[in-house]
Amino acid sequence: MSNLRTDRRRRTAVPAAASAGLAVALLALTACGGSTDGTAPAAGAGPSGAPGGAKLKVGVMFPGSISDNGFMESAYLGLQRLKATLGDRVEFAHVEQVAKADYQQALVRFAQDAQLVISLGGQTDADVRKVAPQFPKVKFVEIGGPADAAPLANLALYDPQQAEAEFLSGVVAASLSKTGTVGFVGGVELPAIVNAGKSFEAGAKYARPDVKVLKPAYVGDFNDVAKAKQAAAAGYSAGADVLGQIVNLGKKGMAQAAADASASFVGGPIPKDCGSEPGVVGYVKTDIGAEVSYAVEQVLAGTWKAEQVRFGLTAPHTASDFILCDPSPAAAAKLAEAKQAIAAGTVKAG
Repeated sequence: MSNLRTDRRRRTAVPAAASAGLAVALLALTACGGSTDGTAPAAGAGPSGAPGGAKLKVGVMFPGSISDNGFMESAYLGLQRLKATLGDRVEFAHVEQVAKADYQQALVRFAQDAQLVISLGGQTDADVRKVAPQFPKVKFVEIGGPADAAPLANLALYDPQQAEAEFLSGVVAASLSKTGTVGFVGGVELPAIVNAGKSFEAGAKYARPDVKVLKPAYVGDFNDVAKAKQAAAAGYSAGADVLGQIVNLGKKGMAQAAADASASFVGGPIPKDCGSEPGVVGYVKTDIGAEVSYAVEQVLAGTWKAEQVRFGLTAPHTASDFILCDPSPAAAAKLAEAKQAIAAGTVKAG
């Protein structure tokens, strides 16, 4: 079975064509064979649920683009690493740029053939919770859902703890601000993103109690360049000179706004070489791919559990950090102090 990919068109722009494209891609998955009721693995199945000697089948749903320079691409990079290291034991399929109305269809088609189904992003939470109980012998993992959500019998929840990294983003933004005003731009107003925005403010206040933090701007889309540019421009016009963010392709718009205002912003979650992106003072590093890897490795080892697993700065499975590019000694010192405080538990970040 070959890797599944939908066409690269924005599904929200042409929903009819998008749904047709998704149906074609998912029919290819079904054509590969496998159980259609999801109630039991094949006879002789091992701990992974795959038949003895057969490859573990894994389906991954990316609601957004795998080249979004953000959450989805970070996860996809992890998938690519897995293909290179475990390709002899695991068969991967994925679909990207799925319209919200098609989430359940995509998850069901994967579950009909795979032993492990991974869903990316909190926007899929309601749908994966509806589909998972229909396939009790299939293992499901949701990455990036609500931090306080409860797992189901066959659904594990992996939390990137973006709020911890955004706390550090706020620390750096406030430490570097010359105007004494900073702000945060988010994509979809999901619980995890709202929590991250609050954590950004807490980090800014930790570094500089007198700093002014603008009301977070949620643009309603992680990939809308124009809306992200508009939100960033509004922040800069309101006096901010450093902005934090959780958007994906929207960062292109923020970069344009920063250039127009001679201001700066925090990049990430995929760090680039310092200096390669004008206006970026540092990078939040959030390795979503490490969570994809963890899920697959746990299933292969027979140790997978339907549990809440955290991947923050202080979690056993560390997959985040902050990389400072600005040469400010004061900012570097404050960042190091904040990391130590989070590690010691004297500061709650998120």
